[in-house]
Amino acid sequence: MTRAVLALLLAASLHGCVAYEFEHEFWVRVDGSGTVNVTARPELWAAMKGLKGLEGTDGRDAVRALFEASGLSVRRVTLTHRKGRPYLFISADFPDVNRLAGTPAFPDLVLSLRPDGDNLRLDGRWARPPGLPEPGPDQRDGLMAVRFHLPSKVYSHRNAFAGVERGNIVGWRENVTEGLAGRPLDLGALIDRRSILMSTVGLFASAIAVALVVLAATLYWVVRAGRRAEAK
Repeated sequence: MTRAVLALLLAASLHGCVAYEFEHEFWVRVDGSGTVNVTARPELWAAMKGLKGLEGTDGRDAVRALFEASGLSVRRVTLTHRKGRPYLFISADFPDVNRLAGTPAFPDLVLSLRPDGDNLRLDGRWARPPGLPEPGPDQRDGLMAVRFHLPSKVYSHRNAFAGVERGNIVGWRENVTEGLAGRPLDLGALIDRRSILMSTVGLFASAIAVALVVLAATLYWVVRAGRRAEAK
């Protein structure tokens, strides 16, 4: 039993520590605004997004300019290293997820968040645009992913690789070789229109309202009972 528990804990920790060579991570609100983090090796920035201006620089200015030209508000840009390889990271805010597709920063992404009856439907596709630089054969290892932290309950999803994680996270991934070959990732999820925060606030407000009504009714009953006792 002890070995089984340890094995499960190890598997969970390894799943949470997957390192991607190219990753988009979105935090989306129900109004369509949000934040996106992108991390990738420089050659994958060039191969998937057509990023230029990397020669003779560390790439940070080029990544910042790309996102600012796309109407995003850049929070920070950093250059890190993992196992001797450089990775460019950017975090930026966007006003509307529906306006990201086709911008200089997202030529590889089609994405929309639209009303669907009483819910919201996320639809998208991530695929490499044609005609971009080809990385060398020794630069095609590892995994690529697109992940979403959604703001409300997830009712269904389109083949997210790990299902719904921690209640509101869905993600899609493939290996770098497949991504560079043009294999698309089809993205999709159906979510509630109410954010988890607002639903929680509404639940607490309802509970407080019920408690106040019960308290008022109890006080009213006690006062009436006291008056009846005095009248006798």
